[in-house]
Amino acid sequence: MTTIQIDLPDAMARAARDAGLLTPQALQRLLADALDRQQVARELLQLADRVAAAGIAPMSMAEINAEVKAARAEHRATLAQQPESTAALDEAQQAQALRDQRARGH
Repeated sequence: MTTIQIDLPDAMARAARDAGLLTPQALQRLLADALDRQQVARELLQLADRVAAAGIAPMSMAEINAEVKAARAEHRATLAQQPESTAALDEAQQAQALRDQRARGH
């Protein structure tokens, strides 16, 4: 186990402490999330390099929107084929996953 000491402005330290962010568990979560974001960013940049090297033309905003609409339509069709309780649970799970991603800043 490693111990770290940091210097923060007093107001920031008070706000972080009041928000429960200075506990070992909270700091561990914050650091883990930051490391995850860095890894995802590195992977995204590597993917962009591979796409550029492969000569794949960038998509226009209209193409991106069309792909998103098609994916959503496909998802809605899949949900329509599921029993209602399963579809509602799936939507609730997806909504929670989206909230979790936003909370982690992804």
